[in-house]
Amino acid sequence: MLRIGKSYLGTKYVANTLDQGTEETLVIAPQTVDCLTFVEYTLAQALGSSFADNLQKIRYRDGIIDGYTSRLHYTSDWIENGVRQGLLEDVTARNSAQTTKLSLSYMSTHPKQYKHLADSPENVKRMAEYEKALSGKKVHWLPKNKLPDTGLPWIMDGDVIAITTKLPGLDIAHVGIANFVNGKLHLLHASSTLGKVVLSEEPLSQMLNNNKSWTGIRVVRMSHP
Repeated sequence: MLRIGKSYLGTKYVANTLDQGTEETLVIAPQTVDCLTFVEYTLAQALGSSFADNLQKIRYRDGIIDGYTSRLHYTSDWIENGVRQGLLEDVTARNSAQTTKLSLSYMSTHPKQYKHLADSPENVKRMAEYEKALSGKKVHWLPKNKLPDTGLPWIMDGDVIAITTKLPGLDIAHVGIANFVNGKLHLLHASSTLGKVVLSEEPLSQMLNNNKSWTGIRVVRMSHP
């Protein structure tokens, strides 16, 4: 994961690359990424065999493309799908006793921010149903005050790090890949601020502390078949 992730260093950050057409299709455009597509392309490559098949399984609920809402927009949904399909394991669940209940509503309550929700009450309604189904589910996480600069022994190079947020109705604000540098845990990620894939200059714990709305992390790992 880490080796492949690093091959994307410098790749241009572009938001909403998957929302171009009117029909929902499997978009493969690794020359431009956002924080999640960067992780998706890396994972799809790392899993081996068919890149496109892997990507479809990672990106769509149960690997089935059926319109805009079949794409896993919420990272918690994305993680759950990955675990269910045997692509990911939830490392936090085994190592952190802290739990939180999901409470999702952001997309259905901010439809103007999403091209395929803005003009589709039907998509909004479907999205709201998925949000409701996920809300109330208990997930394990690690609060940021429990993460030292050095990371923790159970976090490994190449793990997927999902950053939790206190923004109402949202679960995860950002994702990236764990990379230890000189004994400290950094984040390899597609940065909207820097406009490309970078390795964070400061340790992940400092990134979290510098952002008031970020609360902690969830850690998932590629499953080895």
